[in-house]
This record gives sequence, C-alpha cells and structure tokens, in this order.
Amino acid sequence: MHRLSPLALFTALLLSGAAQAALQPPVGYRAAVEQRDGQAPACPAVPQPYTGEMQFTSKYAGSDSARATLNAKAEKDFRQQTADINRLEKEAGRMITGYMRTGQRERLECAIEWIDRWASADALESEQFNHTGKSMRKWALGSLAGAWLRLKFSESQPLKDYPQQSARIERWFVNLAEHTVREWSDLPLKKINNHSYWAAWSVMAVAVVSDRRDLFDWSVSQFRIAAGQVDSEGFLANEIRRRQRALAYHNYALPPLAMIAAFAEANGVDLRGENHGALQRLAERVLQGAKDPQAFAQRSGTEQDMSELRKDYKYAWLAPYCSLYDCGPQARELNQEMGPFNSFRLGGEVTQVFGKP
Repeated sequence: MHRLSPLALFTALLLSGAAQAALQPPVGYRAAVEQRDGQAPACPAVPQPYTGEMQFTSKYAGSDSARATLNAKAEKDFRQQTADINRLEKEAGRMITGYMRTGQRERLECAIEWIDRWASADALESEQFNHTGKSMRKWALGSLAGAWLRLKFSESQPLKDYPQQSARIERWFVNLAEHTVREWSDLPLKKINNHSYWAAWSVMAVAVVSDRRDLFDWSVSQFRIAAGQVDSEGFLANEIRRRQRALAYHNYALPPLAMIAAFAEANGVDLRGENHGALQRLAERVLQGAKDPQAFAQRSGTEQDMSELRKDYKYAWLAPYCSLYDCGPQARELNQEMGPFNSFRLGGEVTQVFGKP
C-alpha cells in the first residue's frame, strides 16, 4: 500500500481543513458600523419588483459584430425597461453605505425593506430571458450581494435583529446565483468575455454570503478560464473585437476578476499565478493603455474611445487589485487622484473595505 509522506499528509490535512472552513470575505468587510450624529433621510417608496420576462433591448441593437456602436433609441428603451432594477441596485447600495458610515438604523431598515420586497416577490427569476436579460440578472445580483456582505460580516452584527428578512433575502440571492451558474456555464471560448467574469463575481459574493462551497468553486473555475484567455502581451482576444471600445472593455473586465482573486485569497486560494500571472499582465496592459492607447489601436485596428477611461469609478478594480499586488507608481497615482473608489457594481465603497494602498 502506498503511504503518504508526512509532508504530503500534512498538506492534505490543511487542504481538507480549508475546504471545510466557512467561507470568508476579505478582512475589511468585518469593519464595525461607524456612529455619527444626524438625521436619516426618509425611506423612499420601494421600486416595483420586476417579475416579468428578463428580455430587454440591447443598447447596441443594430450594431455590427463588434457591438461597439451605441444605438441612442435602443439605449433609451433599455434604460426605461430596466429603470426599477437599476434603481434597486444603486439605491439599496447607497442606503447600506450610508448606514455603515452613520449607524442610522433607518437607513438599514430601508435597505432591508427594499431588498426583502423584491426577494418576497421572487423578482428577477423569470426563466424567459435573452442575453441582455441574463446580463441584468447577474449585474443586479453582484451589486446587491456585494453590498450585503458588509452587513453580513460586520463585527457590529447589524442583521441580528432581522433574522427572517435576512434569511429570505439570502435565499433569493442563492436562487439568482443558481440561475447565473446555469446561464453562464459551458459557453464556447469565443463567447466568454467580461459578461462571464461579472457573472462569476456575483456568484462569488453569494458563495461567501451563503457559505456555498460549490458556488465558490464555480466562480474560481470561471476566473481560471478568464486567466487562460489573457495572451502573453496582456490582451483579451474577445475584448479586442470591441474595436474602438477594446481598451474600455479590457478595463471593464478587471473589476470582477480582481474581486474574485481577492475573495479567493481570503479563503486560501491564490489565483495570482494562473496562466503565468495573467491578472497582473492584464492590469499592466490596461494601465499602459490608459497612458498611451496606441497598442490597443494597433491590435483592434482603430483609434480608441477614451471617454470611459476618464470616469473615476472605472478604476475601482485598483482597490482589490492593490490588496493583492505591490502596485507600481501609476496605479498608486490613479488611486490617489481618482479614489477613494465607490462602485455600486462591486457593492459600494471598495477603497473602504480593502484599505488604502
């Protein structure tokens, strides 16, 4: 019979223990709720829970295969169709951020009321969906579950007085995460792009909220696929196809990947070495592109649209990223100039939870 060496046995025991340990967020999510004087704003009416078919107009309707030219009429239709969903994910996140900053219970109760109303209605769960619909589902899930993490893990235990609502909300998150896994699994590589990465981030957030190791493993597996798509020069072929928006979409791919890597690291899984340091290679390529987009122009065959790169929240990925790497001068400069970062798609105040580099 083959016997394990003492070192191999010790390693196996460590891995077994890690697999059984409850999933945790990065340590900044344990921060206590701050206490400040002041009066909380009135709680607005809850937006109508969306229970219809998840079929929405794409803002790129009519565009060619690059999907890079906005259609103004289609974008207006998209905004109208998804207005209540967007309002929920943005406003509920702001309420949670406001509560964490002030300790005003009214803000907490308002956020719980909003999300619980949607959870109780089984909102966003329709099996009838198109690509834009399933995209909205995973975006909303990442925004809401990402913000909920701060309440779930704060050492102040703000959810202890709301057990029924919390359980209902977290069951809803799990239902949406299971939808997301089904909808974004087993895609051909040519169709795996930033959307899949954002899906994986939303599932990671729910995995930690619900302590679901299977969801955690799925998210990590999607990260590994993404890392395998980063070429030796730091480019993503499926984002290069976005032509004038190639650089913008490379940048847009980074927030979910950096968040997944940070959450994986908090649970003993180091993804930084995947595909010979793919995440760092991608980040450095994007930072170089932000300074001089010529390499992206050459790769994509067209001049780059830099408008998205001028929005500060577009660099919110630097917060989790610089918790994993010793960031260089350019990253530190962007952190200082454009931070602190607050991105509703990542659950709010990422600079706050990851600390200042």
